[in-house]
Amino acid sequence: MRIAVLNGPNLNLLGIREPSLYGTTTLADVESRLMEVGRELGVDVECAQHNVEGRLVEIVHAMRGRVDGAVVNAGAYSHTSLALRDALTGVSVPFVEVHVTNVYAREAERRHSMLASAALGVVVGLGTHGYELALRGLVYALNAGKGRA
Repeated sequence: MRIAVLNGPNLNLLGIREPSLYGTTTLADVESRLMEVGRELGVDVECAQHNVEGRLVEIVHAMRGRVDGAVVNAGAYSHTSLALRDALTGVSVPFVEVHVTNVYAREAERRHSMLASAALGVVVGLGTHGYELALRGLVYALNAGKGRA
């Protein structure tokens, strides 16, 4: 099984950007941990990050037929991007949405996700540990035949 992990804008700044909100764990730390968890679960994990919406859409298009599922933190694009949602549903890749902070406890514009209604699940507010929970949950759902692909 192959799982993609897709990160959107500003997530390359994890560990630097507003550590009081996002913590001090870097994106490289998150990716390294997900590789370990992937080995434990017997799945291959590939990671990508981009700050440009169109590039993220292209990365999603390249997932078609190549990955079994995805963990997606689209950052601010979660709240604005129909294009990213359409790409994810268009390639029929089951995904779990993840956010480091509790978006429901933040500004009003962060409380709606364009992706959530298409996701198998959403993990919010558990810090960078949420990525691991999202990966474990996604693999569980795929193994149980609950993916929508």
